[in-house]
Amino acid sequence: MLLIRRFEERSAEMYALGKIGGFCHLYIGEEAVAVGAMDALRPDDYVFSSYRDHGHCLARGCDPKAVMAELFGRSTGLCKGKGGSMHLIDVERRFMGGYAIVGGHLPLAAGAAFAINYRNGNQIVLCFFGEGAVPTGACHETLNLAAMWGLPVLFLCENNRYCMGTPVERAVALYADVSKNAVAYGIEAGCVDGMDVLAVRDAVDKAVDQIRTNKRPFFLEASTYRFLGHSMADPSHGHYRTKSEVDEAKKRDPLLLLKTKLLDERGAAEADFTTLEQEVKKIVDEAVDFAETSPVPAMEALAEDVLT
Repeated sequence: MLLIRRFEERSAEMYALGKIGGFCHLYIGEEAVAVGAMDALRPDDYVFSSYRDHGHCLARGCDPKAVMAELFGRSTGLCKGKGGSMHLIDVERRFMGGYAIVGGHLPLAAGAAFAINYRNGNQIVLCFFGEGAVPTGACHETLNLAAMWGLPVLFLCENNRYCMGTPVERAVALYADVSKNAVAYGIEAGCVDGMDVLAVRDAVDKAVDQIRTNKRPFFLEASTYRFLGHSMADPSHGHYRTKSEVDEAKKRDPLLLLKTKLLDERGAAEADFTTLEQEVKKIVDEAVDFAETSPVPAMEALAEDVLT
């Protein structure tokens, strides 16, 4: 979680300096969802993400240097500089990409799950999406087909309460709608505190076990909170919530919650966290240096396949 946090903070800095272009959606505040969920997966499971994909990608074990280089648009990036912030992909780790169309990747996750069943496999597909994807037809159609066909998909809704800037009452109503429909479609649904990494890991572990055993999809809501705006277009708290609200939410910072638990219950010491900060800083510094010194893709690269 600390790696994701520091990576995202440097990404914001590099974006402000003009070294990262295009769109950039940061994951700060939601780290517990990605880390807890990934820890419950096997290496041969598949992961699909939306445009807020940096944290998911890093939690899956992707190389921070290659991720940062992709944000910089360099040839050493995960997609050779062609994907950018919203389209990270690492096939070797079965991280099947970030997708910019809201809700558009849910059918792709279902397709991967269909392929698993067709090949008599035992993997599962983890599909991250925000509550803003809930009103899309693709979301409901995918839930319906997943239930009908018994697809091994964990639909993990990261409910950060605001979609892309929607007042909280409306965002909650949107989620309630899909939760009821998930059950109506025959999909078991659950919820978890998305700010508690250990709670997320336990909930996802149980859901994944059910999916593998029962050959049925599962819908899990992680109630979380992003501390920054929707994107670098509204980098602070946005115009739809107050600074005091965000400050109150930060009292349940997932890094703080875990640190407190480790100090109080697991015998950790402050020196351990100082060492961890130093190690993570070195990784992030090296990632930025690697990105800055990597070459820009040659014009001929326009015709090259990013996956070869």
